[in-house]
Amino acid sequence: MIEGWYGDDHLILFNDTEIATVSDRYAVPQFLPGYKVIGLRGWDDFILQDSNGATHCAPTVPAVAEHLSAYALPPATAMLKPDDRFQGKIKWYVKPIVFGGDPQSQANVIWVNHDQHAELVKYWNGLYRSLKGR
Repeated sequence: MIEGWYGDDHLILFNDTEIATVSDRYAVPQFLPGYKVIGLRGWDDFILQDSNGATHCAPTVPAVAEHLSAYALPPATAMLKPDDRFQGKIKWYVKPIVFGGDPQSQANVIWVNHDQHAELVKYWNGLYRSLKGR
């Protein structure tokens, strides 16, 4: 995994040996069949790859196909600029934006590790799907 800034985007990019494990950890095969997680963009979005190798972005919550958009990865020669303040940390909205959380409120932001992030993503996506199904 490499983390750092590429322009205005903070990216976390997973290496080939991590992708299957990370995709399963986030339950992407259940939420977005046919896609795998290859990274995170700006803490709020998955960077995904489809079975044809095309790359896309989608919110971590809700992780739904309607919100997929094309995304171009940085060139392979690009270097991410590390930032020690954020190593191993992911910004999380205590109340996700799709549920009415305020992205501007500092009271709505916490920093979590990668395992906590995956659990939160799975929980809120499950809640989103259960409420959407009603």
